[in-house]
Amino acid sequence: MKHFENIIIGFGKAGKTLAGSLAQHGHEVLLIEKDEQMYGGTCINVACLPTKNMIINAQRGVKYDQAIGIKNQLTTKLRNKNYHKVADLDAATVLNADAEFLDDQTIQVTDDSGKEQLTADRIFINTGATPIIPAIEGIHASKHVFASREMLDQHQLNQKLVILGSGPIGLEFASMYAQFGSQVHVLSSGAGILPQNEPEVAQMALADMQADGIDFTFGAKLVKVADVDQGVALTYLKDGTKQTIIADALLVATGRRANIDDLHLDRTTIQLGDRGEILVDDQLKTNVANIWALGDVNGGPQFTYVSLDDFRIVNNQLLGDQTRTLANRPIYPRTTFLHPALSSIGLTEKQAQTQGLNYQVVTMATAGVPKANVIGNPRGMYKAVIDHDTKEILGMTIYAEEAYETINLIALAMQQHVPATVLRDQIYSHPTMTEALNDVFASL
Repeated sequence: MKHFENIIIGFGKAGKTLAGSLAQHGHEVLLIEKDEQMYGGTCINVACLPTKNMIINAQRGVKYDQAIGIKNQLTTKLRNKNYHKVADLDAATVLNADAEFLDDQTIQVTDDSGKEQLTADRIFINTGATPIIPAIEGIHASKHVFASREMLDQHQLNQKLVILGSGPIGLEFASMYAQFGSQVHVLSSGAGILPQNEPEVAQMALADMQADGIDFTFGAKLVKVADVDQGVALTYLKDGTKQTIIADALLVATGRRANIDDLHLDRTTIQLGDRGEILVDDQLKTNVANIWALGDVNGGPQFTYVSLDDFRIVNNQLLGDQTRTLANRPIYPRTTFLHPALSSIGLTEKQAQTQGLNYQVVTMATAGVPKANVIGNPRGMYKAVIDHDTKEILGMTIYAEEAYETINLIALAMQQHVPATVLRDQIYSHPTMTEALNDVFASL
């Protein structure tokens, strides 16, 4: 039985970065990844980067099949780069194999050469998340049903696409495929989209997506999936009545859960939460000594930049001053890449009101920003919730071109307690979307 100083299961953002850091400091690391097409993790291979590359090319008018080729070139390059960033380190070994727990201390790996049992001083689980496929009649038997990863492997554009789910993934794919030319229909069990955002912004985004030709059916429950000559027949309940639509493909975007099925954690005493996530403390330690869980698998926010901060917390414990925990994680934004993008951070007006805070609200239409008109997409709005006394930003929503860039300046201001009046009076380059902050905060 081989013994290692550190074993990391999963080549995701947190795991690969931790492997590199430990190896660079002379600590022995074995990094296990079962899928060689996932070196670097979900983000660079099947999520953040390829989808944003596709979104950008859709907006540029690139044809779908060409965009798929560009995307594949990008992910191949990034995957190779990420592999060598770890594999080329003297103290690191990358093993392409399946990994499962036999007990709290023993891992069994399986590859083409057979099975082998391993132990380690420290074990880090970084296996990410996997799509939730709801239990619907015929959904597993259909040849026209895809999750996001498989959808991005389709080289031919589906002319009629139905998307099940109106969360961020579903909305991004809806916007992207509509821009490529697909006829998109979103089925949602909810009453609307983006329920965690400012309601007037969410309503504006919905109206814009509908104006782009995307159909929405809310309060719908998909009950049957059946392949037919024309593609796939989708039967759903709406207000007690069954309706059927025919599509070329169904994209299932109903959320993601911790990817633990193949780990056989039932053989261990590692505690799980109600959603199957691995429970961790503020230092990302599990209840079992010397086992950590990083990234989506621990049930935290499913963002690659949050996984990177998970790395920082663990790395700080092992190699730093041991001050970093979940409790002092910096504030961070969220972005849904629509057309334009929608970014938010902190409190909404309703949340501030519920907390009884003394606040004021400032808003501005994106149409008033010169750069938005230069780009040719003046849709959207800015809304900020400001502390009435200190003028610090309590929360902000930006629905505008390049919102994903401007929101990072807002995050920094909130983290460092910089009042909005400082951003109001700052001199920005012109024409840029960031200079909108001069006008957004002008009334303070």
